[in-house]
Amino acid sequence: MQRRAFLAGGAAAPVSRRAGGRLSREDLPTPALLLDLDAFERNIARMSRFARDHHRALRPHGKTHKCPEIAKVLIRAGAVGCCAAKLSEAEVFAREGVTGLLVTTEVIGKPKIERAVRLASRNRDIIFCVDNLQNARELNEAAGAGRVRLNVAVDLHVGGRTGVLPGEPALALAEWIDSSPNLKLAGIQAYAGHASHVVGFEERAKTSRQAMAQAVETRRLFEKKGLPCPLLTGASTGTYSIDAEIDGITELQPGSFIFMDLDYRRIGGREGSEYRDFEPALSVLTTVVSQPTPRMAIVDGGFKAFSTDKPFMPEAKGIRNMPYVWAGDEHGRLDLTNASAPVKVGDRIEFIVPHCDPSVNLYDRIYCLRGESVEAEWPIAARGMSQ
Repeated sequence: MQRRAFLAGGAAAPVSRRAGGRLSREDLPTPALLLDLDAFERNIARMSRFARDHHRALRPHGKTHKCPEIAKVLIRAGAVGCCAAKLSEAEVFAREGVTGLLVTTEVIGKPKIERAVRLASRNRDIIFCVDNLQNARELNEAAGAGRVRLNVAVDLHVGGRTGVLPGEPALALAEWIDSSPNLKLAGIQAYAGHASHVVGFEERAKTSRQAMAQAVETRRLFEKKGLPCPLLTGASTGTYSIDAEIDGITELQPGSFIFMDLDYRRIGGREGSEYRDFEPALSVLTTVVSQPTPRMAIVDGGFKAFSTDKPFMPEAKGIRNMPYVWAGDEHGRLDLTNASAPVKVGDRIEFIVPHCDPSVNLYDRIYCLRGESVEAEWPIAARGMSQ
């Protein structure tokens, strides 16, 4: 892979420059969200190659990054499009020219359905998910009024969240969709989210295979009844290599692989070790702003700088044995007792985040670094778009 292949094409927003040259890491205001471009590109290359070698389409999930520029990088690397968790997220991606959108959460209620129809009138390849007949009827009626035909996938309940039950209930819904004048049956979504973070590869594989077996059987039932089902999409960063080996699954929709985080690192790899399929590419840069005692330092990143939904703390890069704990909205406390390197006021310290998706949603932009140099600054344009 060429060093800068994924950034080619003029997609990157121009970086603000000081007199005399490009910004460096040391110039950035903290806390700042950083992307290691070399690791990011290696992660994308690995997943793209895997999907290609296993004859699976790749539609990475945009809820991880919420950044149209990243979605475009992934498409240039071979992805067929981008998943969006919510309609508002899809609207941002579409406005910025991202194609091949799949909205993975049901669009419920008249105002959102009308927005979905408007979006589909400008983006004919977009797919919406449906898991109940009432919603399908409302989509069909609105699509007729808007003179557009909506692509819809039947969302299967295989992961403890949304979805119609597999088997006959899903078939009944699919048959109604297939017979409706303004809807086109695109296939099946089956996202087994509960399997993604099961600790231990074998246990995770067992959990995912049990869930996805229901989806494969439902797809066979559709086809037996003469219903088109070219799409069976699912899989996560934790299960991509498991689900790709299941006959009948056509598409993978992982998201976190581009960044990685502490949560995914702990789930365990195929040989029982830490999960190392992909590299940490995302970090939060902080500054040491105080050192009240020789054994304690304070950084300027707290609850507002990192996701707080996990029971483990951010982990410093490059310095071992330096535990971080929350110290409020704006601060974090470091225990320097056994730190592997000295720390002083003014030092810049990067941290790997506990959970990448909600951490990204805290920032307006992501600084893309090649070594110490800021190569691009990408807006997180869909930040807060959770409607």
